[in-house]
Amino acid sequence: MDFSGLLACYSDQGRTGFNPIMLYAVVTYANMRGVRAVDRIVDLCHRDLAFIWLTRGQKPKRDVFYDFKGKKLTEEVLDELNYQFMRRLKKEGLITLKELYIDGTKIEANANRYTFVWRGSLNYHLAGLLDTINTLYAKYNAFLSENGYGPKYDLGDAHMFVIEGMDKVRKVIEENRKRKLTKHKKISNNTVIEIDHCSPLEILKLQKNLMRIAEGEGIGFVYGKGKHKPEIQKLYEELEECGTRLMKYKECFEIMGKDRNSYSKTDLEATFMRMKEDHMMNGQLKPAYNVQIAVENYFIVHGYVSNDRTDYNTLIPVLKKHQSAFGDQLEAVTADSGYCSEKNLLYLKENKIRSYIKLQDHEKRKTRAYKEDIGKYYNMGSAVFEDEHYYICHDGRELHHIRTEHKKQDGYTQTFEVYGCEDCSGCGQKSRCLYKYNAEKDSDRNKVMKINERWEELKEESNANIQSEEGILKRQIRSIQTEGHFGDIKENEDFRRFHYRSKEKVYKEFMLYAIGRNIMKYHRFLHDELKKYEGKKEQKTA
Repeated sequence: MDFSGLLACYSDQGRTGFNPIMLYAVVTYANMRGVRAVDRIVDLCHRDLAFIWLTRGQKPKRDVFYDFKGKKLTEEVLDELNYQFMRRLKKEGLITLKELYIDGTKIEANANRYTFVWRGSLNYHLAGLLDTINTLYAKYNAFLSENGYGPKYDLGDAHMFVIEGMDKVRKVIEENRKRKLTKHKKISNNTVIEIDHCSPLEILKLQKNLMRIAEGEGIGFVYGKGKHKPEIQKLYEELEECGTRLMKYKECFEIMGKDRNSYSKTDLEATFMRMKEDHMMNGQLKPAYNVQIAVENYFIVHGYVSNDRTDYNTLIPVLKKHQSAFGDQLEAVTADSGYCSEKNLLYLKENKIRSYIKLQDHEKRKTRAYKEDIGKYYNMGSAVFEDEHYYICHDGRELHHIRTEHKKQDGYTQTFEVYGCEDCSGCGQKSRCLYKYNAEKDSDRNKVMKINERWEELKEESNANIQSEEGILKRQIRSIQTEGHFGDIKENEDFRRFHYRSKEKVYKEFMLYAIGRNIMKYHRFLHDELKKYEGKKEQKTA
């Protein structure tokens, strides 16, 4: 293997340290045996014959391994070493790098479980804080006007900054308060408030103006018990307190970003997620990372660590890693319904990669209710007249194209075509056709439906692939290989919690473990303990 990338991270000046190739060998072998803790590795270097042979009798300390894993062994170097091993496996015919089976799981972060920060709570308190600041602005303007300080010191009226999204937040807060009074369940508040232009420096300017007035009028600030503070000092301290709180909220929003709704104070990059391991049996959330693996023939080709609770946004980064490492070799991707989205399927189609991704409504499509729902476009007839496409409902009425709508979400634009019936009066199928139809209130209501035609086309293509004989076989392989890995990692190896904090260190910890597993799999292939999955193709698919 070529270790030039790893050696480049070391300096050739100063005292000679431990051989980095030896340290990589020791760490990799430790992960092959399921040992991830540095203290345990140091202990084995003193006692275990295999480790003593690898280190040639040397005894590296804790700091050596922490420096190696934390600073010298970067993500790029680790990925390159793994990809070198993958290319060797390809030469030996163990993998092709032309198809990937992708799945993910959530592994608990090394963070305290009750040090959470929630976006909903921040929004709630921020709304109250901005109301207070608005009141202080009015109080500041009244103070200048009553005492004539505005013209005297050439100061104009202060205007409160406008926050985008606050009206919606206040509406949600009021609904929450009403639900509390009636003992109903609270609704979630995940609204993203735009406060990028809301700077605490604006409040600091008002404080400087007040300090300038105090110096000009000879008003001194007093502190301590039993002393009466002047009005200008009270206003100054109230503004200072609000500015400090606003700065704190801005820091929290910057840490959280726009893609998350929570984070942990002890690991800022960990997100609170619902885990399968619930020791308190109350559905609590724990700080965790979403770990993705791309597998072929039992080998983990790629790993990816995300703090996103869902799998939607993790597929494309994995595929881009594969393209960057191995070029445009990929031909097929198999994944479960958690990866099914318009953005993902469109990316696969544009890159000429066959999609074997299970649809979210895969099981629902098999039901009688799905096939007999006359209100859905796929159970209606369709026709084309003078290049105009329209639908025909079960009552024989035509639904023509009305308009085109666009919706932006996560930097991606969805296009919806809106179809509607001009007159549904006298139709006896309204109760089955219209959504939430009320005969008294909705008697004059007409049928309107939105269709994302590109999304529907992509779904049908993927559904046809997974329903084919090859698609059924690939789904079986995916469930055996990817879920088998996670089952082995969590149950047999007891890898349920990371030892390190931050996304970068967590990724390196997992990839070292994955490389160790790959070498163990390779050893089993060499000794014929593990057979290829090709024999299953001869069996009758379910």
